Amino acid sequence: MKKNSSSQKAKKLQANGVKILDIEKLEIRGNLKCGKDVLIETNVIIEGEVRLGDSVKIRSNTIIVDCSIENYTEIKSNSIIRKSVINENCIIGPFSRIRTGTKIGNYSQIGSFVEIKKSTIGSGCKINHMAFIGDAILGDDVIIGAGTITCNHDGNVSQQTVIHSGSYIGSNVNLIAPIVIGENATIGAGSTITKDAPDRKLTLSRPRQVTVETRDKIKSE
Repeated sequence: MKKNSSSQKAKKLQANGVKILDIEKLEIRGNLKCGKDVLIETNVIIEGEVRLGDSVKIRSNTIIVDCSIENYTEIKSNSIIRKSVINENCIIGPFSRIRTGTKIGNYSQIGSFVEIKKSTIGSGCKINHMAFIGDAILGDDVIIGAGTITCNHDGNVSQQTVIHSGSYIGSNVNLIAPIVIGENATIGAGSTITKDAPDRKLTLSRPRQVTVETRDKIKSE
């Protein structure tokens, strides 16, 4: 019964101009509203109230729950988006997880194996590789390097991370919330940052690199 209902909804969307690659592999478990020139590939699941703007592309194996996805945005394969708003001209995925309460600004990119939880991401941001951003507010044009995480939970409650516009966060950075990263700041790769970082300066925190002779070398001497 559910499958038939889903197929009927898909056929109606198709009749209204939505390009659906395989009606039998689109499951609509709620209401889906689409703008013009929308593309939906195979094995897509829609739950709750979902709205897709003009020229949105939903690639295969994607789950979308109670979301609004605005014009010209592409959701790449194997992504999960729940109760969030994705604005115009964004690229999400592949393999992205966007959790409840997230809002992503225009022209932002969220890439492979990136998880975002209850955060506001500004316009023009790039979080392209293996990162976790939780309980955060990012300004515009923020770049987050691979392996970076916001350490948002202190053992009792979630704490907030604020990253102001134009900042660059290097790879494998731990941001220990609550924390504020200033405007146009740079955080050096491999740092664990526990205090607020100032505007327009490089902040880093690394142990000193040490080279020790091998055991064989020590014995021979």
